[in-house]
Amino acid sequence: MDQTLRQLGELLLGAVPTVILLALLYVLYATIVHKPLRRVLEERRSKTEGAVEKSRADIAAAEARTSEYEQRLREARATVFRAQEARRKQALDARTIALNEARNKAQAQVQAAKADIRKDREAAQHGLQAEVQVLAAEIVRRVLEPAGVGR
Repeated sequence: MDQTLRQLGELLLGAVPTVILLALLYVLYATIVHKPLRRVLEERRSKTEGAVEKSRADIAAAEARTSEYEQRLREARATVFRAQEARRKQALDARTIALNEARNKAQAQVQAAKADIRKDREAAQHGLQAEVQVLAAEIVRRVLEPAGVGR
């Protein structure tokens, strides 16, 4: 058993440089590789999250521009519609004015025609009155004149 303990002691004594080298390797790994790698990974993560945030901001800005464009488009359509309505109203007003003028002109022509007809009727009545008097006088003269005298 003494020999086993001695071999065990030699084995442990031989393992001391390995343990020291292993500890040194761990410290060097942590210092040279692990910390810079962790720093790079954190930087990459922050850049990725930053890019995601930037893309979200870009999307929000694009949506804002889209809604602004749609609003301006609605306003332009409303302006065009108002202009069309104004032109339509002008056309209707012009048509109404022309219709009223035509109606007034036709009414004046009808009134003039009625006045002419009235004058013609009165002239015809006066002419008939004169002719009636002449005919009445002729009838009276023939009735009153002795039979056969005028022949």
